[in-house]
Amino acid sequence: MRDDDLSLEGAEDAVPRWYAIQCKGGESFRAAEHLGNQGYEVFHPVLEVQKKRRGKLEWVSEPLFPYYLFIRLDRLVSNWRPIRSTRGVLKLVTFGGEMPVAVGDGLIEALRRQASQDDDDVAHVYFRAGETVEITEGPFKDLQAVFASHKGEERAIVLLNMLHQQQRLEMPVSRLRRRD
Repeated sequence: MRDDDLSLEGAEDAVPRWYAIQCKGGESFRAAEHLGNQGYEVFHPVLEVQKKRRGKLEWVSEPLFPYYLFIRLDRLVSNWRPIRSTRGVLKLVTFGGEMPVAVGDGLIEALRRQASQDDDDVAHVYFRAGETVEITEGPFKDLQAVFASHKGEERAIVLLNMLHQQQRLEMPVSRLRRRD
């Protein structure tokens, strides 16, 4: 190996990269907060969803990747040791027990772009099978139906009671809202 090969390898180690961290169950927000308090650059993508709590619909933040978040580190200067003992952190994600593998910058940038677009748009609404929904537009406007399933991100299957029989209808999710 030549000397200039060694210097290139060392320069590559000095470039900060994104790595995935696996968090303890339900503690990704805690892990992100504690890592941030220690001065680490953390990316924890979340989405806003509607959930029923204490009989009321509320908007809540949920992790896009439950149990995971991303941290930006370099191999030379960053102090990796405190990460494992940080509250909420289970481990840095590795493959085959080796050093953690960097996540591509392109993936993180795409997630960040999507998150900023979502802030501008209406938050995502996800329904559960068996939930009562109201149709807000179209020929069945103001009728109640039972949510059956998602069909992709933008379409849904609902069961509408017509003529004493449940009929399956496919429609845009945007035409549905939860019944209070």
